[in-house]
Amino acid sequence: MKKQTLFLGIESSCDETAAAIVAMDEAGHGEIIADLVFSQLEEHAAFGGVVPEIAARAHVEAMDGLIAGALGEAGITLDDLDGVAATIGPGLIGGLMTGAMSGKAIAYAAEKPFYGINHLEGHALTARLTDGVSFPFLMLLVSGGHTQIVLVKGVGDYERWGSTIDDALGEAFDKTAKLLGLGYPGGPAVEQAARNGDPKRIPLPRPMKGEDRLDFSFSGLKTAVRQAAQALAPVSDQDVADICAAFQLAVTDTLEDRLRRALLRFQAEGYQKDATPALVVAGGVAANGAIRAMLTGLCTKEGFAFVAPPLRLCTDNAVMIAWAGLERIRLGFDPDGMDVSVRSRWPLDGNAAALIGSGRRGAKA
Repeated sequence: MKKQTLFLGIESSCDETAAAIVAMDEAGHGEIIADLVFSQLEEHAAFGGVVPEIAARAHVEAMDGLIAGALGEAGITLDDLDGVAATIGPGLIGGLMTGAMSGKAIAYAAEKPFYGINHLEGHALTARLTDGVSFPFLMLLVSGGHTQIVLVKGVGDYERWGSTIDDALGEAFDKTAKLLGLGYPGGPAVEQAARNGDPKRIPLPRPMKGEDRLDFSFSGLKTAVRQAAQALAPVSDQDVADICAAFQLAVTDTLEDRLRRALLRFQAEGYQKDATPALVVAGGVAANGAIRAMLTGLCTKEGFAFVAPPLRLCTDNAVMIAWAGLERIRLGFDPDGMDVSVRSRWPLDGNAAALIGSGRRGAKA
């Protein structure tokens, strides 16, 4: 490899279109040269969730301009690139096809290697770009489409320790917000309402808490929220705040129980290679302040470093896709052919038993 390797990253798995230029030096350190994201939030807000047809059309309209903008911001041309990486799964097929075809076309025309990246691998490796985290480490992925605990052993080497058996946590936040009339996206709305609520007023369940297995379940919690709202109907603003506070507390209690067991397992199975092992959090739900505060306290108590990349790199972005491509080319991974297909489902751990959260069709991560 030359002194600095440059990759173009493309992300279009759900409702953000993104393009980025990222560099890696000979020592493996990264630098973000350009990072552009076009959000489709307004287009989907009226529907209370992502509409695949609208998302696919928006990706087509925004993609070329974003790629040109990223190259311009970086002050480079296609000839300066060393490779192109694009998300090819999991996610919404229409968006994945747009990004993959754009990436392949650029790679083919510029005679550069093309890497099809698993969106979840992008999340898993981001902390190595931002914080220099070494392998192995634990990752908590919490988003609209995924809730997983993953042991990250190395690039392309992942072991899923826990996943949701029904709904993802981000989906539970969105549906709770919709039920209470708080709008979309639900995560920030629920967190805001919870600040004015009494978390102890309304008892809610802690699904899976106390079980040895590290999986999650949130459908029963959603049902309990609906039943609480129905029992109080018509709900006042204070009722809504109290329900949101109770929901958020139930979520953080559940996550704390699952993660404590995972941290102890990490140590018991001999993965603690460094003096301070790391727990990395990724996904849009990682923006929640109560969850972050709980994770920070838990890691401090159990002797782990808590690593949370900047919020813009926790949600969907192309920086993580470019970085995953750079990690792969540095280790000598073969590029993908022009015939590589997009995948609506693509679990990181191909050996794990099939669960909804392992690589969900149409997932927002």
